[in-house]
Amino acid sequence: MKKHRKLIVITSVVLLLLLVFLPLPFFVESPGSAQPTADVISVNQRHDRHSGKFLFTTVELTSATPLSMVIAAFDPFREVESRQEIMAGDNTKEYLQMQSYFMENASNNAVEAAFKKAHRKYQKDYKGIYVMSLLPKSNFKNHLQVGDIVSKIDGHRFLSSKAFIKYVKSQKVNQRVTVQYQRHGKTYHTRQRLISMNKKQRPGLGISLVDHVKIHTQPKVKIDAGDVGGPSAGLMFSLQVYSQLTQQNLTKNRIIAGTGTIDAKGKVGAIGGIDKKVYAANREHAQIFFAPNDPVTKKILKIDPHYQNNYTIAKKAAARLKTKMKIVPVKNLDDAYNYLKTHR
Repeated sequence: MKKHRKLIVITSVVLLLLLVFLPLPFFVESPGSAQPTADVISVNQRHDRHSGKFLFTTVELTSATPLSMVIAAFDPFREVESRQEIMAGDNTKEYLQMQSYFMENASNNAVEAAFKKAHRKYQKDYKGIYVMSLLPKSNFKNHLQVGDIVSKIDGHRFLSSKAFIKYVKSQKVNQRVTVQYQRHGKTYHTRQRLISMNKKQRPGLGISLVDHVKIHTQPKVKIDAGDVGGPSAGLMFSLQVYSQLTQQNLTKNRIIAGTGTIDAKGKVGAIGGIDKKVYAANREHAQIFFAPNDPVTKKILKIDPHYQNNYTIAKKAAARLKTKMKIVPVKNLDDAYNYLKTHR
């Protein structure tokens, strides 16, 4: 009898441990943090110390266990995603590298957009392109790696990824091209054939890329978000930089959260997990939340009849939370700025 009880106890403990700790090939997305942008941004070596604040919001991504998946099933602000959906075939190291490069690009765009809006001068130093991923069929698959910096093709150096892509498009499928790239500070070369990227036989290397750019400004701007990656803090970073650069107190004692990518011209783009970011902002008592309001076109609805843009999802999340936080739709930096200037 004692042996039977002991076996039951041991079995129960093992099952409990498996329930809590057994890793599964899934991730759980849940509300992350809502951090003050002033903590990670300095202009002229100074942080903003106004009583109000801008918050950039994040989504927390954790490896799933049986227990966390059960919890997620009953929580509308948690979502289970497969490893393939999140990482698209990349390993953990490559995925984290990609998120780091997206953050670097977002920071550069945020600074450039802020300086443009403030009519202040800056210098843009194009270093090349980061390799973000490689298609399995790419002839460069066994030569380039995620994180390599492509600086030249056939001896040509370009001043933007658009010029780089334009040159590649002007070549022919199966034509050999020589790529110069940097890895860990060393320069390498590889010569491989271009592949067909679509049914129209458009030539390409078979890589996804993002610009590697250095922005030089006066005064100097420093953005250090630590371990936070991805492109979605761009809008809030740009608001913080612009506020300090022009010495305007845009917050006016308010807690202002938001999300959205930003390009160098100030255009705001959609992001993922906005409902979770609304939750995080509400938890920090934000009064305003800026949400990307990309147009829902007939073309999009034809592909996905149930598509909802960020603003719509954010509004529904706020309603579910029964929060007084105002969800404000924005399409560009000017929209956010004008709202803050005209609403007190």
